This record gives sequence, structure tokens and C-alpha cells, in this order.
Amino acid sequence: MENLYEQSQQFIYKQESKKYRSLYSQIDWSNRLIEVNGARGVGKTTLLLQRAKEVLSGNSREVLYASLDDPYFYSNSIVDTAEMFVKYGGSFLFLDEVHKYPPKQRDYDWSAELKVIYDRYPELQIVYSGSSLLQLYKGSGDLSRRKCNYNLPGLSFREFVNWYHDQTFEVFSLASILNSHEGIAKDIVAQVKILPLFQNYLRFGYYPYYHEAPNHFYKRLKDTITVVLEQDIPAVASFSTESSIKLKKLLAALSITVPYTPNLSNLRSELFIADQRTLLKYLNALEIAELIATLDREVKGIKTLQKPEKIYLNNTNLAHCLVQGMPNIGTIRETFFLNQLRSLHKVSYTKSGDFLVNSSLSFEVGGKSKTSQQVKHIEGASLALDDIEIGFGNRIPLWLFGFLY
Repeated sequence: MENLYEQSQQFIYKQESKKYRSLYSQIDWSNRLIEVNGARGVGKTTLLLQRAKEVLSGNSREVLYASLDDPYFYSNSIVDTAEMFVKYGGSFLFLDEVHKYPPKQRDYDWSAELKVIYDRYPELQIVYSGSSLLQLYKGSGDLSRRKCNYNLPGLSFREFVNWYHDQTFEVFSLASILNSHEGIAKDIVAQVKILPLFQNYLRFGYYPYYHEAPNHFYKRLKDTITVVLEQDIPAVASFSTESSIKLKKLLAALSITVPYTPNLSNLRSELFIADQRTLLKYLNALEIAELIATLDREVKGIKTLQKPEKIYLNNTNLAHCLVQGMPNIGTIRETFFLNQLRSLHKVSYTKSGDFLVNSSLSFEVGGKSKTSQQVKHIEGASLALDDIEIGFGNRIPLWLFGFLY
């Protein structure tokens, strides 16, 4: 336990980042059990350490940060650790990567242990992080009535501009952008050269770790993808090693053809997948892991059993990393729009235009020369256009949709 305390202090004191994600201020830190999930590499650990440093007072025994893949937890349980922590005066327990925790008993996993701790120690606040794949996790402890859940996406374009160019631009709602985009854009472009920044964001701005080693960004991103496919998905979704290999092949096949209009029979044949249900489960796992993004019609039913209308990579950084050569510019534009909108809004497939948002708003995405011809028959349709700083009427700068969070 002493070693765990020592490591905790080192991690907390070494946390020097003053750049806070938007989600940080949205979390209700008064709740006793807080879950922060998100894709690997988006900054969950940094967020936990920032909060740990903020609540750390003169008594270092009050705060403990631990990653549950630490060898300490090979032989020590979370419950026993929490018991000792409380006895020493602990108040704030931060647990990172809970999905990596090795269970000490059959059918008694990390979620069951957190449930025990929550009920046993009402004076203790617990903040834990895990993969976005926790949505697939069938834990033995029901935390749904106890936890407050938050999802951390990658950096928005707004956050990227604020972080790396010392700006303080605020979030704008979708309604504000649709109704007042000209004034908003004029104010922003008066302060920064927005189009070069936008091109940089599309290549390397989604993942916060770019600035740590810019020359090794794509190598690190590929390593991140490998860990997700080989470790995170199999651990949480109980996929076999063979399934992990097929997930790699599936992602590779999709990256060549995105946006991909699925021909499930061809995909199954190419990857030697026995049935369509299994293929749809693989696609669902890749989407929850935030490696791909599917676009569906507005239909009711169980999503994992439905064939998606289109498949994209989750974000433009993945496209630049996985697609050989330069990705298609039209695909990059659509990927950006879908990625930034779907964090807060429902985005669906539509035959008229490129995207249907919140069941009522139609959007066509393209370059500055695109006209309203394709959506002229749709009342209230908008164009999200690249390579323009300021729009007019229903012609809205594409980059401005990166200011939604």
C-alpha cells in the first residue's frame, strides 16, 4: 500500500497540464461515484489526475490515484485497497482503466467491487475511467443507479484552437450556428487564421497527445489502434484471438473504401465470417471503440442487428493514419462533420443530402463551389462548406461545426 501511495503522489505532482477539457467543467464533482469513459488516447487519465491534484490538500493521504493494470492489483483487490485507504483517512479514490482489472474471484469483477465500496464507505468519493467499450461490458455489479456517467470525446476543433493557440473561444449551440453563423465566424476569423488551423486539425488535432511527440504521432496512433483491437475489445467483449485478427482485417478493409456502403455478403466472404449477425457484432464493437462511425436510417429496433447505410472512420486523424496516400477530400469533410455533430446530436442517413440531424435538419457537405442544387427541394436545408472563412445564408463554413463542444 505504501508503494501505491508513493506512485500516486508521483503521478499527481507530475501532472502539469493547465489545459482543461470542456467536459471537466460539466462534471458534477459532488457525486460519489463518477464514471469517465472514452476512446483510448483522448485524455481520460489527464482529466483524473487534474481533478486529483485539485482536491489534494496538505494531507496527501486523502487522495489516491491508481491504474488498475498496475501489478499491485494482480494480488490485491479494489475492496481491500479501499478499506486500507479509508482507514488512513482517504476521501478521494481515483481508479484508472478499470476494464484492465484482473478479477480475484469468478463472477466478481471490478463493478461488483465498486458496488461494495460505494455501499460500505459513504464518506468516500470514487472517480473511475474506462474504455468507451464499457458500453459492451456485462458487469456482475449493477452500478447504473449509483454512478454518474460521462463520455470524453477527442478534441473538438474549438478545443484544438484554444489549446494550441492561446484562445478562449466559447462553445456555440447548433441553433446559434444555423441562425447566426455569419457574425460568429466574423468574430473568430478576426482573431485567428482559421483555415490553416482547420487543415492541421484534420490531420492531427483530434488526439491530445500530438504535441508530446509530433514526429511520432501516426506511429503512436497506430499503436493505439493495435492495443484497442488486441486487448481492449477482447477483454471487454469476450472476443477470441481469432476474432481480434478478423477485427484488424475488417478495419483494414473498411479504411480502403470509406465511406463504405456495406455489402455484408462480400465482407463476410472476404473475412471468412460465418454469419451476418457475427459481422454486425464486429462492426458494433469497432464503433463503440470509436474506430468507425456508422450511419443508419431512422428506424426502430436493435442497432447491432441492423445493416448500416454507410460506414466512416471515426475521425479524420484515423483517416490520415490508415488510408494509404492522401484520403479523399470529400470523405475527410464528411467524416469531420459526422464526428463533431454526433457527440451531441442524432445524425442519420438520408437520400436527400448527406446527413439528417435531429430528424429534421438536412445538410450537404462539400467545397466552396458546391451549390444548393442537391437540396433545393428540401425546406431549411444547409450547406456545410470547406475553404470558406465566412458564410452567407444557408452556406455555413464547415470548420464552424467544430465549435459545438
